[in-house]
Formats: sequence, structure tokens, C-alpha cells
Amino acid sequence: MKGSFSHNPKAMAVRLTPLLLSASAQVPVVQLKCPPPFAHISTKTRFIVSSARMATNEPQSRTKIIDSHLHVWASPQEAADKYPYFPGQEPTLPGDVDFLLKSMEEAGVDGALIVQPINHKFDHSLVTSVLKKYPSKFVGCCLANPTEDGSGVKQLERLILQDNYRAVRFNPYLWPSGQQMTNEVGKAMFSKAGELGVPVGFMCMKGLSLHISEIEELCTEFPSTTVLLDHLAFCKPPINDEEKLAFSALLKLSRFPQVYVKFSALFRVSRMPFPYQDLSHSLSQVVSSFGANHVMWGSDFPFVVPECGYKGAKEAISLIVNQIPLSSTDLEWIMGRTVMQLFQNQWLP
Repeated sequence: MKGSFSHNPKAMAVRLTPLLLSASAQVPVVQLKCPPPFAHISTKTRFIVSSARMATNEPQSRTKIIDSHLHVWASPQEAADKYPYFPGQEPTLPGDVDFLLKSMEEAGVDGALIVQPINHKFDHSLVTSVLKKYPSKFVGCCLANPTEDGSGVKQLERLILQDNYRAVRFNPYLWPSGQQMTNEVGKAMFSKAGELGVPVGFMCMKGLSLHISEIEELCTEFPSTTVLLDHLAFCKPPINDEEKLAFSALLKLSRFPQVYVKFSALFRVSRMPFPYQDLSHSLSQVVSSFGANHVMWGSDFPFVVPECGYKGAKEAISLIVNQIPLSSTDLEWIMGRTVMQLFQNQWLP
């Protein structure tokens, strides 16, 4: 793309004229001003591409809204018939795919990354059935099985190569007692994920500080493996020294170019009710450190439904962004472009 457009000023002026003259253009002209000479090249390239499309009368399409983090599980009837819950992990609220599809349609969300729920643990058959039924709607994130016999590595490989999962979740609380994600099995799975080109998501529910050294070690040793930090790495807006250190550690992970942050499950990381506006400063700092093209919105459906509703989970982002100086382009990246790029435009028609 870099060499596809002329840098001749006159040629650029010709391309830009239709955009500037068209009062009905759908491109947000005010927000996408011509960048200064030292602006980041990606921003400049995006502006040139938009201008070139307008000049050639190529139709403009709405940027898709993609949810980077949600779950589905069987309805009670499905669980009884075909997809049983893992004993002791029976869900307390509905999370079937029909409910999800209805919620997404009402909210105007185009697609999603489904994360294998603990309710079915390592039995991926329910999520696999959903992925096969709606291949253009959903992408799957399987759950890493860190069993000591190492069979989880083969299971991971099968789920990716045969069942078309495109990411894997590391839940550190599933590792054998006293062991870390950096043990032999953990490193084998993390390395295999990089080899197969799928991101690894980390769930640090008990706090990033407990797992930061493991994440740093894995990122350092396996730089080709992409990393997703679920739910802002569970960092709430810091109010004491310990929380400030944890949030600082999160921001410092931006030194690893393979790390992405999910701005997801806001009800879990905010200290306030909807629309969770105490997260505005956190989002601003994360975008400043990682770049908007390394940040992605996620709802954490269905857990979010009793908190603010699925539609509210989406609307909260715009309300938060209104409190900070983020451009419309940044918002587009957070709401879909980042995850679409990461998964190589899986949701494009």
C-alpha cells in the first residue's frame, strides 16, 4: 500500500478535491484532516486511501462493529439433549446463541469473537457448532488445556486446524496447583499458537500483578505470538500505590509490539455504574501507549446483560470517548477495525 499512491502535491490535490467539495460525503472530513508532516504513517495512509476512494467514486461502507469478547453456552434444553454443562459450572443466566443474535441485531453489532466459556470447560462442541452455523458472523477463541500430560498442545492444534478456531485463551487458574503459565506445557502451547498464527488471550481475573512476570517472559521468549489482554488486564482506575503499579505495568507492556488490549467487560473494571465514565482516563492512557489500532471493544456477553444490557455495553464506549480527545478514526479502530485487522478481515463479505 505504501507505494501505491503518488506523493506529488498536484496529484494529491486532484484526488482531494472531490472530497472537500462534496457536502454529502460520508467520510468524516472534519475529523480526518490532512496530517502534519511527522504524523504516524498509518494515519496518513488511511487518509490517502479514503481520498482516493472518493476520487474514483468507490462506494463508502460503514465500518463494521465487531465485539472482541463474548461467550455463548447451551440453553438448558440443549444441555440436556446434546451439549452438557461441566459439572459445577451450570450457568445462572441465559447465554444461548439465539439470545446473542437478537441482542447483536438490536445493538447494531456485526460480528464477534466467541470465547469458550468455563460452563463447558474443555468441551468445545457447542461453540464449534455455532461457528459452523454462522461462519461469517463469528470467530472462535478456544480454551487452553494445561493438563500436565501435555495433551492440551494437540487439542489446541486440532481446534485451530480442524475446527477453525482463530485464538486461544490462557486461564492461569486452570493450571495445576503451584504451577505457572510459563511451565513446560504453557510454553509449548504459547509457542504453538505463534506457529499457527493465532493470538493468546490472558485472563488475569485476580489481578495483573500476579501474572505480569509470566506474560513478560512469554512475550520475550516468543515474540511472534500475538497477545490479547482481556478486560484491561483487570486493571481498575488506580486509587492506591499497588493499583498504580499494576496499571503502569499494563502500559509498559506496549513495549511488546505483539500485545493488544481488550477494552471489554467495563462493568468489571469500572468503579462506577453505566456508562462507566471513570474509565475515560484509563482508555486515554491505553490508546496513548498502545495506539488505537491495538485496542478493541468487547462486551463480555451475556454477563453484561443484567449490568447495562448488550446495547448499553456498546453505547458506553461512545459516551466514554466523548470525555477524552480521541478522533473518530480512533473510535473506528476500537469498535471494529483493530479486531478485523488482527483476524485478517474475517468479517468482510
